[in-house]
Amino acid sequence: MQYMVIPRGALASLRLHLRAFPVVLVAGPRQAGKTTLVRSALPGWKHLDLENPADFSLLSSDPQGFFAANPGRVSIDEVQRMPELFPVLRSAIDRRRRPGSFVLTGSAAPGLLRQGGETLAGRIGLLELTPFGSAELAARPKWLAQRWFWGGFPPLYALRGPAEKTLWLEQFIATFLERDIPGLGISVPAARLRRLWTMLSHVHGGLLNASDICRSLDIGATALNHHLDILEGAFMIRRLQPYHANVAKRLVKSPKLYIRDTGLLHHLAGLRSPQDLETWPGRGNSWEGFVVEELIRRARERWPSPRFWFWRTQAGAETDLLIEVGRTLIPIEIKASASPAPKSLLGVRQCVKDLSLKHGFVVYRGDRTLSVAPDVTAIPWASLEKGGLPGD
Repeated sequence: MQYMVIPRGALASLRLHLRAFPVVLVAGPRQAGKTTLVRSALPGWKHLDLENPADFSLLSSDPQGFFAANPGRVSIDEVQRMPELFPVLRSAIDRRRRPGSFVLTGSAAPGLLRQGGETLAGRIGLLELTPFGSAELAARPKWLAQRWFWGGFPPLYALRGPAEKTLWLEQFIATFLERDIPGLGISVPAARLRRLWTMLSHVHGGLLNASDICRSLDIGATALNHHLDILEGAFMIRRLQPYHANVAKRLVKSPKLYIRDTGLLHHLAGLRSPQDLETWPGRGNSWEGFVVEELIRRARERWPSPRFWFWRTQAGAETDLLIEVGRTLIPIEIKASASPAPKSLLGVRQCVKDLSLKHGFVVYRGDRTLSVAPDVTAIPWASLEKGGLPGD
C-alpha cells in the first residue's frame, strides 16, 4: 500500500537499540507500523508472526529447538501471544550474547513491557513506536493537513474519504475491544470498556476525576484503575503525571488524561468530519493533546530516557508539558489560538519562576516567533510541524 513508503522517525532509534542490546522490543498500538518498520529495516532476517497459525505452531512446538537452529537475525511479531517465549529466549541469548540478535514486536498488551523487562533484564532494549507523527508526513502536504483530525494510524492514509476512514476507526475500536483484549486473557466487558473510553473522550486534556467516572459507570475505584491500566498499557490513553518540586505552592495530585491518537479521540466523541471539529467544545483540548503527543514522540527520538510531566498549582496556574532531560526542564504551554494572549503566559511564567528555570515556551497556531516576555518565547506550530522542539 502507498502508506508503507513513509520513512519512520524511529528507524534511527531502532538501529541504535540493535547496536546496544541482544533483543529489541518494538512496542506500540496495533496498526502503528511496527511490522513494516522492522521488515523494511531488516530485509535479510527471518520474520515470524505469532498471529499466523503456521508460525505460532513452529515456535510453540519446540521453542528451544527453534532458537538452537536460529541463534540470531530473527524477528517475532505480536510476541504477547506467547509469553512463555521470554525465558526460552533468555537462555538462547545467554548461549550467544551478541547485540542485534532478535527483534520482538508487541501491541495491545497490558504488562508486556514489564514482563519482557523482568525476564530479559539487561538483555532487552524497549522502543515505542507510535502512529505517524506530523514530521513523518511533512513530504505529503495533503496527508499532513489531515493528521490532527484523523490521527496517525498508517492504514487511514490509504483510504480516500471520510466514510472509509470513519468505518476503519470504528472497526479498529471494535477489534481492539472484542478480540485483542479477550485474546490476552483479560476479562472485561467490551461494552463497559467502550463506555469508559467514550467518557474519557469528553474529559480529554483535563484532570482525571476518578470519583465522577466511577459514579457514571457504577464501578469501584479498583475496577476503574484496572480498566485504565488496560487502555494505557495498550497505548490508547496517557495519564500524564503532575510534577512536584520543593516549592511552597500547593500542587495538584491528579494526572491529566489524554486519548493518545486524535483520530480515535474524535471518533469516540462523535465527530465524523474535520468540519465538526471547528465547533466542538473540546477543540482546544484536542489540539493540546495532539501537540503533547507530538513533542513527547520527538523528545524520545532525540534524547535517552526523557521524562514528561505537567505542572499545575491548586490556584490554577498551569503549564501543559514539562520535558525533563537529565537535570534540565523545558516548560511548554500549548494554545489553539492564533495569537498568544497575555493570559496564556501566566501559567508558564509562574512555572519558570517557581522552578527557577531559565526559559519557557508557548506553542500556538499563529505565524510568528515572538519574544512575549524576557523569559518566554511564543513559537508557531507551523515552524515545528515538520520537526523540531521548542528551544531548537
